[in-house]
Amino acid sequence: MGLAEQVRDWVRDREPELLAELAAWIAQPSVSRTGEGMAEAAAHGVELLRRSGLTPEVVATGGWPALVGTAPGPPDAPHVLIYGHYDVQPAGPLHEWLSPPFEPDFRDGRVYGRGTGDNKGQHLAQLLGLRALREITGGLPCRVTVLLDGEEETGSPNLAKAVRQLAKPDLVVWSDGPVHESGRASVVLGVRGIVTFELRVRGADDVLHSGNWGGVAPNPAWRLVQVLAGMRDARGNVLIDGFADDVVPLSPGERAALEELPVDVPEVLAGIGVTGMEPPTGLGFYERLTGPTFSINSLTCEDAGEHRTVVPNVAVAKCDMRLVGGQRSENVFAAIRAHLARHAPDVEFVPGGAMNPSRTLPETRWTRAVLRGAEAGLGEPPLLLPALGGSLPIAAFTDELDVPCYGVPLANVDEHNHAPNENLVLDWFRRGIVAAATVQRAIAEEGR
Repeated sequence: MGLAEQVRDWVRDREPELLAELAAWIAQPSVSRTGEGMAEAAAHGVELLRRSGLTPEVVATGGWPALVGTAPGPPDAPHVLIYGHYDVQPAGPLHEWLSPPFEPDFRDGRVYGRGTGDNKGQHLAQLLGLRALREITGGLPCRVTVLLDGEEETGSPNLAKAVRQLAKPDLVVWSDGPVHESGRASVVLGVRGIVTFELRVRGADDVLHSGNWGGVAPNPAWRLVQVLAGMRDARGNVLIDGFADDVVPLSPGERAALEELPVDVPEVLAGIGVTGMEPPTGLGFYERLTGPTFSINSLTCEDAGEHRTVVPNVAVAKCDMRLVGGQRSENVFAAIRAHLARHAPDVEFVPGGAMNPSRTLPETRWTRAVLRGAEAGLGEPPLLLPALGGSLPIAAFTDELDVPCYGVPLANVDEHNHAPNENLVLDWFRRGIVAAATVQRAIAEEGR
């Protein structure tokens, strides 16, 4: 009997206790934004690491602590770092939940509750995969470090500090976010970064009557619109000098992986109620998700939603830019400042949060092993995604440690992470435990 079959039997024989362990972890609040339950969650997480055969340590970061567990493997075996996060989003509007967010509810083959998919269920599957390996084979095939971040939902501001305290691994494996939108298993090679910022334009000291002052008093809303139009043109080209100078072109392996991804573009667009994609033209659906972007998130004139016939005195645009391989947030911020200094010195620039992109090439040594292990455990060939459209703090590893990183998502597409009624399909949890074990075995075989 192969390892995958042995772990599936292990999961089936222990399912009630494994689901009880999952429920207890979800029931423990751990809201990093407010601090709710964080101290108790750290203690709970330490115990989970210990029960999985790891030596636990609470690593001070200056914010909420990181939880680290280590386990030796064969002396010459690869060293794998497994990343997850134990903090969760706030519950949000309680009246929109069908069951209380911190009282896990098992129904219709899913478990509902805050943190089920993002990220407690996914990193618990990784831990249980390690536990299964120990009980079935008597040990781990690789040297292992597990790092559970306590601040991912607030942008992981101190993760790099924790990473610098770790021994350098050969590679990183993480499980977060949903599988491919088709419902197929996937392996993810990178994530886009992000910078957020505000542009603020001020006019008169106060709001003015548009009849008495229109055409006389400067209108900050028009000024803001014109400034934004000077930052991105109608064809979708970002006009900020230096914004994309550092972008590294897609490799042949990345382009080949993009071509293999299934998508029905008209169906996808119809699903969101539109008929066409953003400019520029000529780019494929997934190619767009591997490139940098400039998005206006909101425009307002700070009129309290009254929409009166006035000349506003303040106009604000909230924006974000998604970054890709080669770009660095500090360089992008500098490019925006320089652009405004040249073209719109009257506009106030207010930088917000930032996260660098992370990129691992398909051509990297460990890619085939992770794909092979994921297929054995998940029971289907995974799609290879060069990058997620969204952002995760994986650059803390690729930048600080200079090692490849591989995502093996273990949550369903409709997990509703960050939203009411967050959930995890239990079959993905079960399969995830098996995949966690088979990926470790495949990496060990590659490292021989």
